[in-house]
Amino acid sequence: MRMKFNKSRQLLLVSAVSLLAAGLMTACGTDTTDFVYVTSAKAAGPNNYGEINVFEINKVSGAMRQIPSSPFFSEGRNPVAEAVSSDYADLYVVNQDDNTIVQFFIGSDGKLYPQSTVNTPGLYPLAVAVNGSNLFVLDTYQPESNCSTAAPCSGSVSVFPIDATSRALGKAITNADNGANYWPLALSSSPSDILLPTAINVVKSGKYAYVTAYDTSVTPNRGYIFGFAVGAGGVLTPLANSPFAITGGVRPSAIASDFSSGYLYVADWKSGNVHAYAVAASSGDLSEISGSPFAAGNQPSTIVVDPNYSFAYVANAQDGNISAYSIGSNGSLTSIGTYTAGVQPMAIGIDPSTSHFLFTANYLSGNVSGFELNTTTGTLTNSQRSPFASNAQPTAVAAVPHK
Repeated sequence: MRMKFNKSRQLLLVSAVSLLAAGLMTACGTDTTDFVYVTSAKAAGPNNYGEINVFEINKVSGAMRQIPSSPFFSEGRNPVAEAVSSDYADLYVVNQDDNTIVQFFIGSDGKLYPQSTVNTPGLYPLAVAVNGSNLFVLDTYQPESNCSTAAPCSGSVSVFPIDATSRALGKAITNADNGANYWPLALSSSPSDILLPTAINVVKSGKYAYVTAYDTSVTPNRGYIFGFAVGAGGVLTPLANSPFAITGGVRPSAIASDFSSGYLYVADWKSGNVHAYAVAASSGDLSEISGSPFAAGNQPSTIVVDPNYSFAYVANAQDGNISAYSIGSNGSLTSIGTYTAGVQPMAIGIDPSTSHFLFTANYLSGNVSGFELNTTTGTLTNSQRSPFASNAQPTAVAAVPHK
């Protein structure tokens, strides 16, 4: 009897050790498919910095949990946008109140290490995009001496080269037309009108960059898409027919392109729909697709196109939900369904490893909603234990594969 009892104890001990080992393996990220970075605008810490919550996504359940060292300081005030380098090695965070972009090295465990900081040429940066060896930043106002929140002017776009070795941002590229380091947004027909930018996208091919903006000098406001050809070294050249007026567009709020670089999608905050455009490969010109615009919810705030499958998703801020679409062979959108997120979703992303998980940053509810994405149908189901608590007022999301 004693021998059997000892064997039982040994079996229990082995089982306990196995469970402990499995738990440690999970904690170390063995079951992690991606790391998700969520910036929060709510100031925190001794320097009044915003913060970045780092979540790991479980590859089986989609459950998200913060890594042990999370959150990290954003190294500036009011972080509002972020982008990941093309090789997933660095995270670039835009701190709006400081007019800075901070480069963070991403560790193999998802941790963030601040490396370098640059100032944006204009005032109040609001959006950023990375493509290859360049970072594109959108400033709310041009760097004019007479421009301020009290006396606003039109916005501008700038391009920073990314060092191939350190991946730090170099000096903003010079625009030969004005001798400055930015490209202004303006209407040739009404040069004094104030154009307020809202979003930026660089197509996958890297050939073209597009900026959404609306004319605040007219009532109702009028939406536009400014297009640029991206030349050697990131130099921008306005497209011949730019800007493109958004027919019926009032206040465009978000922009995204598909993996083929053939289609562009613009969400309009005011009218509650999505405009779809075909992109001419040779010129970058935009032509609206038959059936466009396509209905979304109230106050669509952000849009994402699946990089591997023919689906698009729009977060509707006022409704607190997501509109899902399948993308047809001509770029048209067909509604799949609507899915509940948190209160005022302001950012949306898809995991880069598998395109199997989708997440939204919910500004007013202070959390992140997670979904499992059916790669066959495009439908969404809530991830296990969703939503996931974040710092207050999350503003942006970005993700990298687990290394």
